[in-house]
Amino acid sequence: MSESSGPGNFIRTIIDEDLAAGRTAGRVVTRFPPEPNGYLHIGHAKSICLNFGLAQDYGGVCNLRFDDTNPLTEEHEYVASIEQDVRWLGFDWGERRFHASDYFERLYEFAVRLIGKGSAFVCDLSHDEVRDARGTLTRPGRPSPYRDRPVQENLALFARMRAGDFPDGSRTLRARIDMASPNLNLRDPVIYRIRRAPHYRTGDAWCIYPSYDWAHGQSDYIEGVTHSICTLEFQDHRPLYEWFLEQLDAQPRPRQIEFARLNLAYAVMSKRLLQQLVRERVVSGWDDPRMPTLSGLRRRGVTPEAIRQFCAGIGVAKADSLVDMGFLESCIRKDLEPATPRVMCVHDPLRVVLTNWPQDRVLELEAPYFPDESGRQGTRLVPLSRELFIEREDFMEDPPKGFFRLSPGGEVRLRRAYVIRCDEVLKDAAGTPVELRCSVDLETLNAAPVGRKVRGIIHWVSARHALPAQVRLYDRLFAVPNPTGDKEGDFKRHLNPDALQVLAGAMAEPSLAAARPGERYQFERKGFYFVDPLDAAPGKPVFNRIVTLRDTWARLQDQQGPPGA
Repeated sequence: MSESSGPGNFIRTIIDEDLAAGRTAGRVVTRFPPEPNGYLHIGHAKSICLNFGLAQDYGGVCNLRFDDTNPLTEEHEYVASIEQDVRWLGFDWGERRFHASDYFERLYEFAVRLIGKGSAFVCDLSHDEVRDARGTLTRPGRPSPYRDRPVQENLALFARMRAGDFPDGSRTLRARIDMASPNLNLRDPVIYRIRRAPHYRTGDAWCIYPSYDWAHGQSDYIEGVTHSICTLEFQDHRPLYEWFLEQLDAQPRPRQIEFARLNLAYAVMSKRLLQQLVRERVVSGWDDPRMPTLSGLRRRGVTPEAIRQFCAGIGVAKADSLVDMGFLESCIRKDLEPATPRVMCVHDPLRVVLTNWPQDRVLELEAPYFPDESGRQGTRLVPLSRELFIEREDFMEDPPKGFFRLSPGGEVRLRRAYVIRCDEVLKDAAGTPVELRCSVDLETLNAAPVGRKVRGIIHWVSARHALPAQVRLYDRLFAVPNPTGDKEGDFKRHLNPDALQVLAGAMAEPSLAAARPGERYQFERKGFYFVDPLDAAPGKPVFNRIVTLRDTWARLQDQQGPPGA
């Protein structure tokens, strides 16, 4: 069983039953059918892993199909991005890449067949009139006055619709089902609309376009899909899916199965809302590392292995739920921890002068990239000189109980080096510490001081050798778990103002001068970081924080209480 498709679940049970009963002639054909109207997000990753993973596990195939029936929103750019994301996740569709637009002629012929059976008619009602006549959950719909047009008249009108004889929106082709059905999707839904808009693949060849509900099931049938796995919002569409196939006498018929979509806390899982963030320049683009898009996660430095493990871990269910962002972050940490080299980078530097260290002395310390227990090899040289940088947060003049870092008169160990003691604090005119003057215990190089217990260990870099670096601290895009839960307000008002902090004055150890775009590092005591593949330059690294070392949000909530408390 592949990690991608997850453990046993109800979908596997259905497939096993179908295979045992001989319903699919031993075949399993799934499909991943995105509409190319935006970039994929991590919710799509769940569907990708499920569909491709099931096909792999059952020795079947998975189609990549672009359901491109709306020329107003679809572009080649989105097609290319979707292909890149699917490949990046580790899946390959081989020769099985399709487009709904490949089937426009057959879909038209299918529609003609429906009309011939009296199962579809050309309607002259406007969009608003159709919507009003549809009714509600408590009120049945009203039949269109054009519902009983003769078959030959409908066939002639539909041919003229295709020929471009009528204005946009003046006529539609509708299925003739049941205007009193409790399922609104069966109340004579629209199959074709007149829309004069060039399609990114077919150009101006068509001025009528099929609805998604019409194109989707018939595309599945044309491709020989056995199991059409959809998210839960299509459950009420399944009777329509099956009605169309029955009317066309389609054999063998694909079977639609619904599962719960991925809803991730502190994020939005809607291409429309994500596109709004891009369009309004709330973020820098679809690949902004704050975005839950696969391109954004890739730019941030998340690995495809971590996402596949996340998708396997959340499983496949029938009921919607909100997945904690902390679980995704935990999967990312678990993936990065064993294979990411450790280095030192000071984010907010405070200068330290070692008063008893010779002015020109530089000691090259050999430091491993990985802990001994990891079994991984590799070291680098870390210079130690008279002047250092430490994190400003690692010093407090009046520390609280339990603060084990540096304070006046206090001692701390420099990571993989000596124990130092703070003897003097120099301040600027505003009273802010600008320099610490410390003494080194020269007997404590990687050894415990005699007669003293030093509990604190801090990271540092040599000031003389430090590499200036830009560090981007990325965090959750929204400050509340469900930013779209407030139906009365704008979801953007819940944006997290600290989702991006850019540190222009960070100082890294000199070994990172050789860091190349796309490499990952663990900054000791800070988190996991990724060399930005677009903005970094030789000797001028830009580091994107992938994830912190611990779940800082959980700790913050423990301190502050739940939202609104």
